[in-house]
Amino acid sequence: MSLFRTELRRLTKRRFTRYMTLLGLLVLAAVVIGVFFSNQKLDAGQYAKAEQQAEQQYQMQVRDTEQQRANCERDKAAGTPSDGRYPSDCSEMMPVPREEFQAQWYLPSTFDFRDTFDETLIPFAAILALVGFVVGASFIGAEWSTGGMMNLLLWRPKRLTVLLTKLAALLTGMLAVTLPAAVLWFAGFWAVATFRGSTEKMTSGAWQSFVLTGVRGVVLVLVLTTIGFALASLGRHTAMALGGVVAVMVVGQFGLGILLDMAGVRWAEAFLLPTYMLAWMTKTITLQDWDSCNATFSGSCEPETLDITWQQSSVLLSVTVVVILGAALWVMRRRDIS
Repeated sequence: MSLFRTELRRLTKRRFTRYMTLLGLLVLAAVVIGVFFSNQKLDAGQYAKAEQQAEQQYQMQVRDTEQQRANCERDKAAGTPSDGRYPSDCSEMMPVPREEFQAQWYLPSTFDFRDTFDETLIPFAAILALVGFVVGASFIGAEWSTGGMMNLLLWRPKRLTVLLTKLAALLTGMLAVTLPAAVLWFAGFWAVATFRGSTEKMTSGAWQSFVLTGVRGVVLVLVLTTIGFALASLGRHTAMALGGVVAVMVVGQFGLGILLDMAGVRWAEAFLLPTYMLAWMTKTITLQDWDSCNATFSGSCEPETLDITWQQSSVLLSVTVVVILGAALWVMRRRDIS
């Protein structure tokens, strides 16, 4: 019997795998449904109503400005000190131009597929990555804690082959869940845009960008699944992976972020893992240093910037996987199995 098929079947038969996967898919479905009901498809009547509200706000601002100017002139004529409430010349008090009150500010929320869908791929990847991490840790952690790994090695004594086959089965199972889920995610938000927004201006370039972002999301899911698997294998228990990620996020990230902020370290976000994961999904994150100033020709002050790219994130993710998985394989080969 094929070890790979056996492990794949065992993965799919585990109740924890089924429940955790179902929970993740239900959360994704809830996101799509929530976005559907929180958006509206715009029509001519809503644009007209928004234009009317913009005009009303402008007129209200004009009346308020006129009232304030009248108060200014009255106090000035009476010799009452303004205490900084009014300028020295009351005629300087002018209403904001009408064009500053844009009708789009008063429109209800609508889902524009081209402008918004890219952002939805981030929670999609994050939710399935969390599912993959926990399922991967539980899959191998249960084997160690129940003694199943020791029994299996009596039948298949090649340790690294056994561990890598389990990992291959796990990644295959996660891929079998993630790819259909990605297709349904695309279809779900296309339906949201069709009935509650707009699907206009979609070009081949936009579709290519969305697909590439989706592929990076799938890779992120597989990477975190592998990390969860490797950490649990290192500690011979699911809690090793879960405790490890809690320690890294709470102590290593929040604590480090607070420490760097207190120390006034420049580009503190560049030392935090979530920055690189977000850069991996969005291709580039631009950090700004507001303590520095680059003067422009107009005399304004522009902060210095630092770009974190998806290429830099790919290096970090690759090194993390190689180190943790390599450590799990080395320990598997060296330590006593009993």
